Amino acid sequence: MKKLKILWIGIIGVLLLAGCSHLSTSAGPDKESQQSENEEDTQEQTDEDNVSEGQEEQKDTGENEVQETVQPESGSADSVIEPKYELTDTWSIKPIKDQAEENVVLLTIDDAPDKHALEMAKTLKELDAKAIFFVNGHFLEREEQKQVLKKIHDMGFLIGNHTYHHQALVDATKEEQKKEIVRLNDLIEDIIGERPKFFRAPNGQNTDYSKQVAKEEGMLLMNWSYGYDWNEEYMDEDALADIMVNTELLGNGANLLMHDREWTANALEEIVSGLREKGYEIVDPGLIRTADE
Repeated sequence: MKKLKILWIGIIGVLLLAGCSHLSTSAGPDKESQQSENEEDTQEQTDEDNVSEGQEEQKDTGENEVQETVQPESGSADSVIEPKYELTDTWSIKPIKDQAEENVVLLTIDDAPDKHALEMAKTLKELDAKAIFFVNGHFLEREEQKQVLKKIHDMGFLIGNHTYHHQALVDATKEEQKKEIVRLNDLIEDIIGERPKFFRAPNGQNTDYSKQVAKEEGMLLMNWSYGYDWNEEYMDEDALADIMVNTELLGNGANLLMHDREWTANALEEIVSGLREKGYEIVDPGLIRTADE
């Protein structure tokens, strides 16, 4: 009987040990599974945070890129230049801003680009002097002539309309006048990418209709204060340089007329130097208020 009691106790002990072992084994995987799930949740949350931060950073970067795109650089082609001068009824220029210099003159060159316009542009560029080159269409019919005009424009000089054939507008029909003006504007735009803002009629002779066409084309009418290089006595570089600087017509805002001529090209450097010695600055025509301003 005693042996049976001991055997029974042993059996119960084995069963208890087996139960405990089963409980211990069952609890292990559940705990590890929960730990794994917690780690996965933590990793997913970390991934979501990283994605969120990445999206926010990408959003910020995109906004900055857009902002940089829409902001024009200083001195770029998109920069707006505020006019400082305007044309008077006597074709000179005067300041419209208090800080604008009064002792200035405007240089203009007609009948370009015939034979010496590019040479004249290079001279002016070296002297850091601006000018308007008023061109004729019949000087732009060959490809090399078009390239000359493009070079002059690319050097920073403004291009003006001086009619296609230099026809006297007072002797032309309305149809002819419009063709002389608009046809040249179209050609100039094809060459340099922009239409002229200044118009000068041949011999300074406008008609009511040519004024209307120029206005419709957004161009400012311009004649001149004085010029001499078409007179025989001034078809000499020394004589021309002397009269251009020492004429009694020289004054603040004077609008100087010259032409694409050999003697004018040879006198140009001395003319610019003489004007500066007298205290005049060569005005940038890009600072003149135009018709659309």
